[in-house]
Amino acid sequence: MQKILISIDKLSTYVGQLFAWLIVALTFMITWEVFSRYVLDNPHAWAFDVMSMMYGSLFMMAGAYTLSKNGHVRGDVLYGFFPPRLQAGLDLALYLLFFIPGVVALAWAGYNYAAESWAINEHSNITANGPPVYPFKTIIPIAGAFLLLQGLVEIVRCIVCLQQGEWPKRGEDVEEVDVEKLKEMVNVKDADIAKLDAFVVTPKENSK
Repeated sequence: MQKILISIDKLSTYVGQLFAWLIVALTFMITWEVFSRYVLDNPHAWAFDVMSMMYGSLFMMAGAYTLSKNGHVRGDVLYGFFPPRLQAGLDLALYLLFFIPGVVALAWAGYNYAAESWAINEHSNITANGPPVYPFKTIIPIAGAFLLLQGLVEIVRCIVCLQQGEWPKRGEDVEEVDVEKLKEMVNVKDADIAKLDAFVVTPKENSK
């Protein structure tokens, strides 16, 4: 079971990292558009629409990735103090009552939006020759499907935690800076930091 959960975590991670490259594409595109608009005096009316769709695709396709890393925002002022089983029980109830119905509705509505968009060959109407919209709308049901799959994994994790009393492991990826791991990597000990602090503080006291 754990191998299956980690495998789906890896899938969500791969998809999230793949779409993260849109940040690089957006950076170059925005830079070129600013240069073209203000230096070459040649703005492109379709550029803003394309940028919005690229960012929207990135945002939607990062949902499953963020969920796999337990990175979505939560009001954990009290949650963090709860024992694992209570946390799992609350998460399970919220997944079943709100998450699953909401994501199923997202995927279903997104499928209908995408199908209609493809049927009419929809283009942006902000400009005369607006970019096609149907590829962007296709992202909606795809993102919903990935998010639903990862949500089912999280439900299984909640059940496992209720049974075992601790959360099962997740797939590893780049995280925020872990001070303890950073100390191990650079071979720095707390005693070394204390000596450095004393060295910095002493000259200040002597100057007084």
